[in-house]
This record gives sequence, C-alpha cells and structure tokens, in this order.
Amino acid sequence: MEFLKIINQNFLGVELSQYLFFFLLILFAILFNSFIANFIVNRLKVFVKKTGNKIDDSLFNALIPPCKLLPLVIVFFMISLAFDKNSNLGFYFVKINNSFATIFVFWFMHRLLIPFSIFFVKLENTLSKALVAWIINAIKYLIIFLGVAALLETWGIKVGPVIAGLGLLGVAVALGAQDLFKNLISGIMILMEKRFQIGDVIKVPGHTEGTVEQIGFRSTLIRTFDSTPITLPNYIFAEAPILNFSKREFRRINWLIGLEYNSKLDQIKNFTNSLSQYIENSKDFTVNDNFKSFIRLDKFNDSSIDILVYCFTSTNDWEEYLFIKEKLAIFIKEKVEETNLNFAFPSQSVYIENFENKINEKTS
Repeated sequence: MEFLKIINQNFLGVELSQYLFFFLLILFAILFNSFIANFIVNRLKVFVKKTGNKIDDSLFNALIPPCKLLPLVIVFFMISLAFDKNSNLGFYFVKINNSFATIFVFWFMHRLLIPFSIFFVKLENTLSKALVAWIINAIKYLIIFLGVAALLETWGIKVGPVIAGLGLLGVAVALGAQDLFKNLISGIMILMEKRFQIGDVIKVPGHTEGTVEQIGFRSTLIRTFDSTPITLPNYIFAEAPILNFSKREFRRINWLIGLEYNSKLDQIKNFTNSLSQYIENSKDFTVNDNFKSFIRLDKFNDSSIDILVYCFTSTNDWEEYLFIKEKLAIFIKEKVEETNLNFAFPSQSVYIENFENKINEKTS
C-alpha cells in the first residue's frame, strides 16, 4: 500500500507512475529501435511493391538508420503532451521532442542522397565524375549545416547573429587560410576545365606520375605505379603543365633497329618493305594522314645501319599495347632471320701490328 501511495504521488503535476511508464517507453524505444526501423522499412517496401513501382533496395536500406530514431521521436512527443507546456519540465520535453524531430528529418534527407545519387551519375557525361561527386558532397554538407541551424533555432539560438558575429573572425581566418582558398578555387577550375578526371593516368613534371584516385576540395590523391599514394595541393595543377596519358588516342612505337654493315642493300629494302606492309595491313596499327608510319633507313651509326620503326598502335590500353609491341618485335626478328640479316651490336675493330717486325725493319 505504501508503494502504491508513493507512485500515485504527483511531481510537477504528473504522477510518479507515469514517470515510470515514460521511462519504460524510452527504454523500449532504445532497445527495440532496430527492430522497429526494419519493421517500418519492410512494411514500406511491401506497400511500394503493391503499387507496382520498382525501387532499388538501396533506397530502403538508406532509410533504416534515421528510422531507428523515429521511436524516440514518438515517445518524447507522447511525453511532451503529458506535461504542461508552461512548466519548466514541459518546456524542456517539448524542446527535446522538437530536437529529435529535427534530427530525424534532416538525417532522413541526408540518407536519401545515397540512393538518389544515382540520378546525378547521369550528369557525368555532361560534367565529370569528380564534379558530380563534389556536387553530392556539397549537398550533404548543406543539409548538415541547415540541420544544425534548425536545431539551434529550436533551442532559441539565432543563427543569423552568430554568423554575423563570426564575420570578423572569418576575415582573420581567411587571411591565414589563403592557401586553402587557393587550393579550393584551383580544384574547381580543374573540374570545370576537365584537365583530368578520376581514373586518368597523368604526369606532373617535377612532382609525380600515376593514376588519379580522388579530387578533393583542397588536394588531389594520385597513386603511383608502385601503389604509393601521393597527395598534391590543387594549386600545383593550376601552375604546372599536366601530361594526361589517358587522353591519348593511340600509343606510339619509336624504335631504331641496328643491322650489321655487311648487310646488302637488297636485303635491307626487302626487310623495310615487309615491315611496312605488315604495319599497314594489320588492325593493330593506325595509319592515316594524322598518324603516319615510317619504316626508313635512318642513319649510319658507329657500328650499325639503323632502321627507323615509327608507328602508332590502334589502342591506348597499356596491356594491349604491350601485346601488339611484342607481336611486332617477333615479326621483326623473324624477318631479320628470313632475309639473312643480322642485328648489330656495339663493337670496335682493333688493329695490332707486329712489334718485332717493326724493330727488324728499323735496324736493317
């Protein structure tokens, strides 16, 4: 009986039994939030399927985290109704409920960007992959900023005067963060001019060479061919010439084939003609007015007659390029043997005179 009297006592206009009930509701909402969130999302998924609309599961999976907060929003809404809004405790419960509701709404919007980012992918052909990623990240940060601003407004903190008060501080920070803004502007120019994109193989003279993995607000991540990641500030790309190997239409082969000096002219002509026909008739090579091939006797070197092999492969892919180059090297080797030619190698001729004979000649 004493226990019943205690729990039936009023505290700030509400019986203690109701406080206990509210505590159990909060505990239930915390312990079973995952179960409730999955239940809501699954019911929504079933409803959408009944309407005949086809929506990817990634949309529903993105809604699960914010839906875990929904039970707390409902519980605190029920609690706020039980208290007098004019009382201190009722005032704070209303603020807490409004805070949870605000977090839920903006978190829900933030998570929706994950599946809806698929629609932004269609802009990659018009803009670029990196620029689309920037737009998505900018929207995410904007939602976070607006969410924080709305949360502060809920507690009576005006965001406008705070931002205005930070204006003078912003000027001081801007003076000390000139490099940050310089890198930011340079990064935007990189994306707008499309000098390179994610996945391109580039060379920055004096800095590095590798594959672009990420173009950030301040810096760009490049992974070298030995898998070492290197981060360069964006302003470097605005000032340095960039060699974008991925933008090449074709890959070039530029060789000098050295033949021995005892090679006959007919043999050399037969070799160069066969090599020219092979390149012109093969689909592995591109030969036109813009990309010509040259198989010519180039020069008489110290120990060889040099034949120039200059042509362009029909691909920009590195692996296929190596395969085509290997086939060409094998063909050259076969033709050299077929025409009874020999590859030259660096050599010197040394003439030795008989020293004793010279002595005899002088003394006689």
